[in-house]
Amino acid sequence: MLRNKEKLIEQIGVYLEKTHQLTPLAARLYGLLMLCPRAGHSFEEIVELSKSSKSSVSTNLNLLLGNGVIEYFTKPGERKRYFRLSRNYLKLRLERSKDQLSEEIRLIRQIDNFNKEYNAAKFEKHKAFGEIYKQYLESHHQNLKDTIHKMNQIESQII
Repeated sequence: MLRNKEKLIEQIGVYLEKTHQLTPLAARLYGLLMLCPRAGHSFEEIVELSKSSKSSVSTNLNLLLGNGVIEYFTKPGERKRYFRLSRNYLKLRLERSKDQLSEEIRLIRQIDNFNKEYNAAKFEKHKAFGEIYKQYLESHHQNLKDTIHKMNQIESQII
């Protein structure tokens, strides 16, 4: 099981490194916390499990804390900090994707308007492709909004 977990953490890490522009260690720490069997890991456990230096782990945990994908908590009577995935990390990822799509849709519209006005022949020739792409983006954007809304509904029932 341990070997399978290490392989999966590596796969998650490689994916997150590429898609979220995280450092290799931050991506692997993120993966480690995704597979945490308990409420969280202490800093010392993370150092041991990641086989990395304290300073590297600290730097990368702070990066993940700053991104809002992990959080820490303390236990009564203890000074240790324990780290876990943020309770809303999935919704946060979806919201970031939605925001990126909103920006891309805005830019595509500006490009279309510019080309319509200043490059009419080019605009007419490629208009169908641009429309298909814009429809895809808008459909994906709406799907993200609907999914976030569903998560908010579930969250309100839990609280």
